[in-house]
Amino acid sequence: MTKICIELLNGKKMNVELYEDIAPISVKNFLKLIDENYFDGLIFHRVIKDFMIQGGGYIMSAGVVKSKGKAKTIKGEFEANGWKKNSIKHVPGVISMARSKDYNSASSQFFICSATYPSLDGKYAAFGKTTDTKSKQVVINISKVETYAYSNSFTDMPVNVIKIKTVRLSNSKF
Repeated sequence: MTKICIELLNGKKMNVELYEDIAPISVKNFLKLIDENYFDGLIFHRVIKDFMIQGGGYIMSAGVVKSKGKAKTIKGEFEANGWKKNSIKHVPGVISMARSKDYNSASSQFFICSATYPSLDGKYAAFGKTTDTKSKQVVINISKVETYAYSNSFTDMPVNVIKIKTVRLSNSKF
């Protein structure tokens, strides 16, 4: 198990443990992106109350959303895609890889659940979870922020930008 910290520009932190024994491809990919500082400055571009917060793919500059650039796609580690090892349930605090309809389209985007969503179980590659109540509460609080339709593609954008300062390894106590 590897511990990471997602630090936001506003100083809030989400401490997360990653399960390489359950989702080794997803964790290896995520750690590679952390090592490359890929997530620094990205925004949570999709926030849905009582569901999840999603980030890992876009920056906002001068009020304009721009793609960071697609990272390499990886195999989806979930039952519907033939991966039997992943039994992580999508409950508050669980981090999972975002993807399109293509089961093997996950790359850098991820989401963290703010509520229980069993319809995602076995269909998305969950690969970790928040480690403490404070971190889980940060996720829940973000999921409740006011959103708006920035465009047809971004219909759940936070009114006030929520930016990732950095994501780093953290083997210390939180």
